[in-house]
Amino acid sequence: MEKLLLPVIGYLIGSILFGEIFAKLKGVDIRSVGSGNVGATNVSRALGKKYGVLVFSLDALKGFLPVYVGIRFFNAEGPFILLIGVAPVLGHMFPLFSGFRGGKGVATAFGVLLALSPGIALLSFVVWAAVLLLSRYVSLASMVASSVAPVFLIFAGHQIYVVLLGVVVALLIVLKHRSNIERLLKGEEHRV
Repeated sequence: MEKLLLPVIGYLIGSILFGEIFAKLKGVDIRSVGSGNVGATNVSRALGKKYGVLVFSLDALKGFLPVYVGIRFFNAEGPFILLIGVAPVLGHMFPLFSGFRGGKGVATAFGVLLALSPGIALLSFVVWAAVLLLSRYVSLASMVASSVAPVFLIFAGHQIYVVLLGVVVALLIVLKHRSNIERLLKGEEHRV
């Protein structure tokens, strides 16, 4: 029974928007600043890099913990790994506590990947950093890194449900970046 509660708990943990919380504590409405996003990039712009790193770390932890607990204590595999991995990302993107208006899910997805395969997470981070360095677009780097992660998972020989988790999360991240894609195509996207 506890096993079945894990995706629900993962979703609820994912629904905690640390960017929104820290911004409120600093007297800032994060949704009315910069891109209006509650993620680490906008928090970094609005509150400074220290808060951006803190929010990224906590958002990643939201993804890491449910998957780590599922694998370590409940031998999660098969469809169950898919459920516990997607749950915190969906929670961050569509949070219960914030009217289902959340962030892009990149940091939370990184945490999920870190729990599943630290090596692939590191490799995806290197891709993210390389694309960011070359383009200076955080959104493009995030979409590329999340899209290549399932390919890395395939080549690393992970089970089909782990690869499927990677595909689902990458699709969700790209869909949440629709407005960024439009701005990229128009040449209006913000650079770092």
